[in-house]
Amino acid sequence: MQRVTLLEKVYGPISFRTLEPNLSSLCKGLKVSLKVVGETNRGWVQIEVSGDDENAALHYIDQKVGLAPASIKDLERFSVVRGKVFSSGKSRNELYVDIGISSPRVCDAAVPLQSLQAQLADGKKLPLQQIIRLFCLYDHLPLEVKIVDLEDAQKERVVTMLSEAQLSQITRWIRSSVDRLIVLGALSSHVERAIKASKHSRDIIKVERLGLLEQAIVCKVGTEAVGLIPKLGRRIPKATFATFCPRRIKRIVDRSFS
Repeated sequence: MQRVTLLEKVYGPISFRTLEPNLSSLCKGLKVSLKVVGETNRGWVQIEVSGDDENAALHYIDQKVGLAPASIKDLERFSVVRGKVFSSGKSRNELYVDIGISSPRVCDAAVPLQSLQAQLADGKKLPLQQIIRLFCLYDHLPLEVKIVDLEDAQKERVVTMLSEAQLSQITRWIRSSVDRLIVLGALSSHVERAIKASKHSRDIIKVERLGLLEQAIVCKVGTEAVGLIPKLGRRIPKATFATFCPRRIKRIVDRSFS
């Protein structure tokens, strides 16, 4: 039996028991038993996996969901780590990403404003809160970053930048020229049901899974994501909604993203 910490948090109206069937479905066909056993002091989900195929199951879960690094010692310069944005409204100079490290102390990833300006805004001196709003970098959004400096690891932070894959995803979203409605704090099944009940299926291409509780609703050409919020919000009342609008980004950043 092995106990590990997933790079997934439970928040809002979702309970641990709600997540268990979703996680167990990832191990379908393997001889394992999976049980959600608790959370860390930062809210990361902890599970126990046991059975003949537990190593294979953990490898697959790491690929699909992500496992938190066990310790600060596991971090290496230029390595890529995944986490979730937190305290997005409390800083003017850095975007913070919780990467799940709590041993021997909590250590977060910090993306300096200058890096975000260079990577997302073509070097324009946009304030951090404007970048957060434009690119939906709100609390709980899954984000992948690359470590560029470990010198401050003893000060409970490492300096990072957006990874190439993360930047590629954002660029791809902008190039698509269609709005996305980001939903934070709801399972994909809940989002699908809300779309069907609101009779907006004709306005939507698909629902992209960003995390277990984080989804991106891809709108059809001509559908504005902001217009879906009143209809879906009443059916998922405790979720957080944010709009990713390529037209607005291109207008403000003033670059082609080609």
